[in-house]
Amino acid sequence: MTSISVKARPGASDDTRARTRRRIARAVVGVLLALYGLVSVYPFLWMVSAAFKDQIEVVRGGHLIPRNPTFETLVDTWNELHFFDFFLNSLLVTLYTVVLTLVIYAAAGYAFAVLRFPGRGLLQKLFVSLLFVPGITVMLPIVLLEDRMGILGTHFGLVLPFVNGGAPLSILLMTGAFLAVPLELRDSARVDGASELRIFTSVYLPLARPALITVGLLTAIPTWNEFLLTRVSLNDPSTYTLPLGLQTLSAENVPHYNNLMAGALIVVIPVIILFLSLQRYFVNGLVGAVKG
Repeated sequence: MTSISVKARPGASDDTRARTRRRIARAVVGVLLALYGLVSVYPFLWMVSAAFKDQIEVVRGGHLIPRNPTFETLVDTWNELHFFDFFLNSLLVTLYTVVLTLVIYAAAGYAFAVLRFPGRGLLQKLFVSLLFVPGITVMLPIVLLEDRMGILGTHFGLVLPFVNGGAPLSILLMTGAFLAVPLELRDSARVDGASELRIFTSVYLPLARPALITVGLLTAIPTWNEFLLTRVSLNDPSTYTLPLGLQTLSAENVPHYNNLMAGALIVVIPVIILFLSLQRYFVNGLVGAVKG
């Protein structure tokens, strides 16, 4: 009987070893990312857990899951500490900031992406370079300027710095989104007799909706969570936003950690709901801006 010998394909063992190494590397990366995610999310889980505990159970520590969960902590924090007033103040400041940011920087992005005027490139670079300027370095000039203008301590005195601070990133994202729109659409609209304003509002803005939502989210979240500038600017408790209202809990002689965590949960829940509901547009807006 004739024996048949089967020779292994040259390099087959090397390919197998390479695939094995890639699988091991992916598994290691997956485990490390899972551990990082667990470590990152644990403080949030602890905050949620403490918000449904009484003070004694929080101080004792122990299990992450409350033994006797209660909604009284959230209700008391909301009612007794006037969190509804703080919530309305935060909502107004955030809405005004987002609306002004979208109106101003959508127009600026359209100008940089579509229109041609002297110094356009240099001006755009100057705006983008502001991304590297720490906000803390301009806080004192902002406070002094607002004091001279007579708007220090008002919500309008918060809105203006928030809108100004969002200029570099907002212009960068909106310019990238408008650059992705074919110029043929603008030319066709011009042939049909549309004005520049009509082209901007009827052609470019609808196509840039993901970028608009992205800019809105990137403006709303830091505005909602801002503490330092509001702490420096606002002195009247009736004008306090949620982060300042939350500070009043930690300023007590004997802080109640369950109330403090309940207040923190009240602050972050609107932001989480907003982001989750608009997450798809947020990702599309970033991708579109990068492509543009």
